Amino acid sequence: MMNPNKSIFFTSDHHFGIPDRAKSLEREKLFVRWIDEMEPRMQELYIMGDLFDFWFEYKTVIPRGYALLLGRLAQLCESGIPVHYFRGNHDMWTFDYFEKELGFIMYREPIIREFGDKKFYLGHGDGLGPGDKGYKLLKRVFENRVNQWLFKLVHPEISMRIALYWSRKSRHANLAREGQERAEGRYENLDWLKTERLPMFAAETLKEIPDIDYFVFGHWHLPVKLDLGNATYYNIGDWINYFSYLEFDGNLLEMKYFENSIPKV
Repeated sequence: MMNPNKSIFFTSDHHFGIPDRAKSLEREKLFVRWIDEMEPRMQELYIMGDLFDFWFEYKTVIPRGYALLLGRLAQLCESGIPVHYFRGNHDMWTFDYFEKELGFIMYREPIIREFGDKKFYLGHGDGLGPGDKGYKLLKRVFENRVNQWLFKLVHPEISMRIALYWSRKSRHANLAREGQERAEGRYENLDWLKTERLPMFAAETLKEIPDIDYFVFGHWHLPVKLDLGNATYYNIGDWINYFSYLEFDGNLLEMKYFENSIPKV
């Protein structure tokens, strides 16, 4: 049940860890400041994936850093504010550390949830929709428990470097694509976005579940709001370039932006 004086918050794609520790720490402090400001009216927090640019849990080792960030999120849980965490494509190798040590509520797949009289479809967004067969195959490889066990045999110093190399390569490719789309003027009219994978997935899902009011995804770093007729589609954006988030006060879901004071990565 929604508290009339509280809101549900959605945030995604922080990719903490890039481009280096110093700049990542700047963004972490900004995010902690955001939590401090939102907490008085926060009923629940949904982190919709890719909180880290890479995360892998060994049985006795966790990645160095992030103490300020994880400690603040643990405080939210201790104070009675649920923190929901959707595994993204960059942090799919989170197992039970966040749940057991910090108190997060973890998800691997999209969920449908009702807040007040509104129905939300929530997920990170990777692997959904038509096409992208290469990534969908790669995701199955990464989620295979034998492959995860084999990766654990690699020393963390080596495995982290390998993972961050591929992550940066993927990020640069996505930035180049977005830059080309902007140069072509495609962002002046967002109607074409309805033919992208996630909006198409949402439109197909509406045919089966027509009473959904909102679709909320991460993964695609561009802040997007699209009218799908009976529902509204949102991409949250990121905390690299946009510092965007969603707030639902029980009646209205809004896209908002925090202090955009950090240089773009």
